[in-house]
Amino acid sequence: MKKEVRDPKLKERWELLIDQLTQQFSDAEVLEVEGVLYLIGLQELGKIEQKFKKDDNVNLIHVGICTVLEPYGFYRFDFIDDNGWPHFELIESLPVLKPGEQSLLIKTAIVEYFLRRGDIS
Repeated sequence: MKKEVRDPKLKERWELLIDQLTQQFSDAEVLEVEGVLYLIGLQELGKIEQKFKKDDNVNLIHVGICTVLEPYGFYRFDFIDDNGWPHFELIESLPVLKPGEQSLLIKTAIVEYFLRRGDIS
């Protein structure tokens, strides 16, 4: 079996983050990357109590992706629309990565997002 996260500190932080978020936001199932991106999108939107349609849920994940990849120079925050949704501009296309590399990039970006917020150390 391949080790997806090679950096032991990153692996430790990822597991801690998933444990914390799963305990706080999931009834039974361990949160996956997509669920964490959804939570980040929800946090960035700031409408925690609102019910969302299926398309909105996809957009929340997109907001999460843009938010965590913004420090890497792939996206730049552009504006907030009349409905309060953040919009991002694509600055640089993501490189072509193997699935394991994609996962590592997004997990690293997620961990760094929560480190910047002070939610994990």
